[in-house]
Amino acid sequence: MAKSTKTGKARSKKGAQDEGRITTEAKGNVFLIGIDRPSKLNGFTSAMLDQLAEAYTEFEDRGRYRCAVLFAHGDHFTAGLDLPHVAHRFEAGHGLFPPGLIDPVDIRPPRRTKPVVTAVRGYCFTLGIELMLANDIVVAGEETVFSQLEVGRGIMPSCGASMRMVERGGWGNAMKYLLTGDRFDAIEAHRMNFVTEIVPTGKDVSRAMEIARTISKQAPLAVQATRATSLTWLEHGHDAAAAVLDPEQLRLSKTWDAAEGVRSFVERRSPRFRGK
Repeated sequence: MAKSTKTGKARSKKGAQDEGRITTEAKGNVFLIGIDRPSKLNGFTSAMLDQLAEAYTEFEDRGRYRCAVLFAHGDHFTAGLDLPHVAHRFEAGHGLFPPGLIDPVDIRPPRRTKPVVTAVRGYCFTLGIELMLANDIVVAGEETVFSQLEVGRGIMPSCGASMRMVERGGWGNAMKYLLTGDRFDAIEAHRMNFVTEIVPTGKDVSRAMEIARTISKQAPLAVQATRATSLTWLEHGHDAAAAVLDPEQLRLSKTWDAAEGVRSFVERRSPRFRGK
């Protein structure tokens, strides 16, 4: 059963529904993180922002989890921030997420080291786009509608869209949607490299789970090192990434999992990796 990462004093049923929650569930080595406020189009409240960071931190800290899936309960991924609930966080002049926990938009430390697959559907607005672009693989339902509409609310994207939309889609594509707030569909999102795959309506979570299970069968340390090297290249350039290739490969070659990879090849069986 899914569980809530909700903390604090008990609330009334109506109060809890108004505030929303983030659910978590373990399925083998895959950790599911669910956005759960469907009555409000999964709009994020302050409590949900805190719980999302707590969920990402739990995923990062527990060795048994090798890949996560971020998804939504209900028909919509998220309509974005519920501004009356979170405006005070902008006014405080710091990030939306609590310090000291893993940053779900992967901008401020501490940052995660494990892969996350995102399943989006319905409305995927503002923070929804920023969350999916911060993650590693995105599966979109064919009916998904996207919008980065902060300029129409008197604010700007603060969780990475102004950087990652340019990185993925190029300057003109990014400016078209960042500066107009116009909506775009899954086909356009795929064209701009915002989403990895488009699937039929209702198949987004199952396809994301399929990908996550495949990742979770690989050697965990090798998966993390591969992701880290790619991120080093993206953020720091060719020379920085090239400098870590040989040291990282040497480190991995001395692990139990590397030896298991050779054994399983010789014995013609599936490997049983331990993450050590």
